[in-house]
Amino acid sequence: MKIIKRVVDIRKETETLRKDGKIVGLVSTMGYFHDGHLSLMRRAKKECGKTVVSIFVNPAQFGPGEDLKKYPRNFRRDCKLAEKEGVDYIFSPSAEEMYKPGYGTFVEVETLSKIMCGRARPGHFRGVCTVVLKLFNIVNPHRAYFGEKDYQQLVIIKKMVKDLNLNLEIKGCPIIREKDGLALSSRNKYLSGEERENAAILNKCLETAREMIGGGERNLEKVKGCILERLRKNRFIKKVDYFDFRNTATLEEIKKIKKEQDKILAATAAWVGNTRLIDNKIIKV
Repeated sequence: MKIIKRVVDIRKETETLRKDGKIVGLVSTMGYFHDGHLSLMRRAKKECGKTVVSIFVNPAQFGPGEDLKKYPRNFRRDCKLAEKEGVDYIFSPSAEEMYKPGYGTFVEVETLSKIMCGRARPGHFRGVCTVVLKLFNIVNPHRAYFGEKDYQQLVIIKKMVKDLNLNLEIKGCPIIREKDGLALSSRNKYLSGEERENAAILNKCLETAREMIGGGERNLEKVKGCILERLRKNRFIKKVDYFDFRNTATLEEIKKIKKEQDKILAATAAWVGNTRLIDNKIIKV
């Protein structure tokens, strides 16, 4: 496995791979790997001839007062885990390498970036789209792999690729969970013992929504009210940014299920103590 720091060097490598007829897969990450990241690497390895994993804690997607400085990092451990999965390249540029002095160009998918997590984190998805587009241009992959835990991000990236006529395929991969249902996240590290135990309530609430809808409830505002009441009764939930029902393709909000809908997205973001966690579930109607 090669570890590459400079844009010019990874570009040279992948250009050679493409000339040799290799299919290049990209997994873009901020590091501190868990089984969710590793599942993306396994999928890329299975479907592509060569796999590139980027590790870059992107300052452009963190807002004022967010956890950029304390975001968990362990580069040596990450490299060992990636190598064990058969990854061919780690691309780990510095912030200065990605954003040269005087940098002033950003990309934003306007409407989709203002709802859900975008409402609570203004500018976040502008930073995400900018760095992801830069990685696509640098690595030039045939396929790129993203986890469905960040479902809004996945939809936004697909929209960016379509709108900008980018020549690559975006692959969404299932959420990987702990035994109690908590979605894996690098930020789970921030949780205390009691917070960690109570964080599973997010998945439990999503399951409750699925059960209510499966039982015939079609008024999603009623379902939402029940879920929000349950979340707010838990003393470890300090704040709920949203609990929404959305169209799985467009993220348009759904308040009542109609006959033509066969599936919907239930998604939430909540603060467990001082840690903001997100989760979602696609519910078959």
